[in-house]
Amino acid sequence: MAIAAVRLNQLVETKARILDAAREAVALSGWKDAQIALIASRAGVATGSVYRYFDSKADLYAQVLGLVSEREVAVVAAIVEAEGSASQCLVDAIYTFSVRAMRGRRLAYALIAEPCEPEIDAARLKYRAALADQIARLVRRGIASGEFVEIDANVAASCVTGAFMEALVGPLAPEAAADSDAAKAIAQSIAGLSARMLFRHATPELTPVSRVSA
Repeated sequence: MAIAAVRLNQLVETKARILDAAREAVALSGWKDAQIALIASRAGVATGSVYRYFDSKADLYAQVLGLVSEREVAVVAAIVEAEGSASQCLVDAIYTFSVRAMRGRRLAYALIAEPCEPEIDAARLKYRAALADQIARLVRRGIASGEFVEIDANVAASCVTGAFMEALVGPLAPEAAADSDAAKAIAQSIAGLSARMLFRHATPELTPVSRVSA
């Protein structure tokens, strides 16, 4: 029994190392150029051993996307659950998401927009849906408080999520110049415009706050 437990722990640890190495590789060069041989070397395993843990390269990358997206959704969820008006929390959630994306531009571009295989794209759609679910919670809160227009919360959340994720594609693209000051200004614009479509009344300019560090 003890030997079996040790063996299981080794398998879990090895799989975690492979996932970490794959995430680092994608963060450097995207889905297409992240090679299994390099990932295996970083993880300290033989190239063929990777396929003992994952059905295919696409399966590995889909799981990487799932793990990273869970972290980003958790960040947004924490802001959704924070104190403050729904309007401010919505602006802050979008701003924080955008700032974090532009701090990790190459990985964020892979998660959001880079052409990929169907398995990865399916995981990407789940990521977008999970973000929209969190935004929908804020929409319902804003409708209840009278801050937002009366609208189907799920439809509104899909519109808002689509708006800020699409707006990030250009700034995150590999050919786009990296500029931390410009990134904050872009994130502020994305947050303000994406949230404003829901406001019931003209609202004083809300200053977005990044509530969670990258």
